[in-house]
Amino acid sequence: MNERIKPIVMPKWGLSMSEGKVTGWLKPAGTRVSVGDEIVEVETDKIAGVVEANEAGTLRRVIGAPDTIYPVKALIGVIADDDVPDADIDAYVAEYATHAAEEDDAQEAGPRYEFVETPAGRLRYARRGEGEPSVILIHGFGGDLDNWLFNIDALAEAGTVYALDLPGHGQSDKTVQEASLAGLSAAVTGFMDVLGIASAHLVGHSMGGAIAARTALDHPDRVASVTLIGSAGLGEEINSGYTDGFVAAASRRDLKPVLEQLFHDPTTVTRQLVDDLLKYKRLDGVDAALTALAAALFAGGRQSAVLAEALKATETPVLVIWGESDQVIPAAHAGVLGTRARAEIIREAGHMVQMEKANRVNELMLAHIRT
Repeated sequence: MNERIKPIVMPKWGLSMSEGKVTGWLKPAGTRVSVGDEIVEVETDKIAGVVEANEAGTLRRVIGAPDTIYPVKALIGVIADDDVPDADIDAYVAEYATHAAEEDDAQEAGPRYEFVETPAGRLRYARRGEGEPSVILIHGFGGDLDNWLFNIDALAEAGTVYALDLPGHGQSDKTVQEASLAGLSAAVTGFMDVLGIASAHLVGHSMGGAIAARTALDHPDRVASVTLIGSAGLGEEINSGYTDGFVAAASRRDLKPVLEQLFHDPTTVTRQLVDDLLKYKRLDGVDAALTALAAALFAGGRQSAVLAEALKATETPVLVIWGESDQVIPAAHAGVLGTRARAEIIREAGHMVQMEKANRVNELMLAHIRT
């Protein structure tokens, strides 16, 4: 295959994704693109997202047709420099399916979700990559490990990455033994103990950020660095309309406008995402778990645990990432650690910045982990 020709393929976002629908191209054929440019919109049964260019060049072919479903890894576009002959592009497109099949045959079967018995109960997790260092991804309130759909594979370039469902969330046990940051931090360290992870880089989103920070404060020898994404724990302010609304929502009509607050672009929220979360919320034990956590962490519409000053006194490296249009936790919290942390606020992104601007977030996290 011509190494000067770069494919744009239907991405694989999460272990269960097998296909996606091209909903529209953001760049026409013939456009020059740079790394990170948004080029095509894709919708899955979980979420709508944008595929960004991983290579610079010219968008030479637009193959994926709007409103058409393609399997994961199907060729939907081609990037190449202008001096690459059209005949070479045509040959590449014609040969791509065979080449991709050969690559798949050469690779091991991808990992699936795994479960582990811990002191906090049975926890579900996914694992990517191998070797040191270890990275642990901790989702937020009401989330699960699929909140890291666009990040786990990229971070696996650095080492072994684990994404887990916290107690009370996802497919983990629904009992939360201690509804506090300390209790959830103990669940994380218990997970590390069972899997033999002596130390890890912790990446936390929203409530998961506060859990990561709490763990770094209580067990500094277990935490190599902390990345806080739209993190709780850095100030008292929080949108109680979101947290209370999420706990109370019992129908699609109630839940959809709550979830739309998570994103800069509310159309990112698909019907399937709403339906999946409703199914989760109706499981035995979920309502009690979420209610207990909300009462402990966000009582009275304020965050009960503010860890900023304590973090300033530690030596653990800290990276802070925020979406500029975050409607859940104010982006102003990104700067509260001052020179103690590197902080970046990303435009055109909301609370789920790790999904909406995945390429930039992954770039920042990899640099932080490798420092």
